[in-house]
Amino acid sequence: MILFPNAKINIGLNITERRADGYHNLETIFYPIKINDVLEVIEADSLSFTSSGLDIPGRMEDNLCVKGYHLLKKDFNIPPVSIHLHKHIPIGAGLGGGSSDAAFFIKLMNGKFNLGLNIEQQQDYARTLGADCAFFIENKPVFAFDRGDEFEPIKLDLSAYHIALVMPPVHVSTSEAFRGIQPAPVKDSLYDLIYEPVREWKKYIKNDFEANIFKNHIEIRWVKAALYEAGALYAAMSGSGASVFGIFETKPDLSALETDNQVFYGV
Repeated sequence: MILFPNAKINIGLNITERRADGYHNLETIFYPIKINDVLEVIEADSLSFTSSGLDIPGRMEDNLCVKGYHLLKKDFNIPPVSIHLHKHIPIGAGLGGGSSDAAFFIKLMNGKFNLGLNIEQQQDYARTLGADCAFFIENKPVFAFDRGDEFEPIKLDLSAYHIALVMPPVHVSTSEAFRGIQPAPVKDSLYDLIYEPVREWKKYIKNDFEANIFKNHIEIRWVKAALYEAGALYAAMSGSGASVFGIFETKPDLSALETDNQVFYGV
């Protein structure tokens, strides 16, 4: 059985407070985009994990799909499986690729072995694997809050626009992204601001990670500036970076960025 886990972008990201458990509360808009991995699962004599495409760092035991298998195995009599992941979504990009793989694995196992899990139950399993994993179960635009794992549906359709995404040759770790962050309550929530016209977003919608990351990685800041130069109505780093997306009225010419960066059109 094969599924195609997709990426997401964050439209705005506000770090609102540090929690007692060491995590942070935040608010953001998750929006699914059309950059996909390929996930295949077949029954096997023993559990295994293989990958192709982009190199996936770490041990097999640390992969979120493998962790997802063990999580489900605690509650269901599922057989061993062979998992193959073809990795296309850039890693360390703020696009949620690993989280998407984990969520789609849960969805795939639920369908393949008739586990009977409803949406909420699948989301609960996904939350155990990572803060933004649960988003990919329904995979629809949402206002996300708390740790980024609680959702409020929103009506947001960007299909009339052209979204381009640029991935510089930079990896930004989560720990680096949070270094120097000063949480603060927001006056105007993204839940309301997202309904402003897209061309107005750059006045109101920001990503709190950008200020610190742009200091350390000038190439990411340069990409955002280049997207605005190319005519973007709105441009921002996605999540904790390093990818930057731009929303355009028509397909832009980003050939100047293609030499040193990965560029994805029409996502």
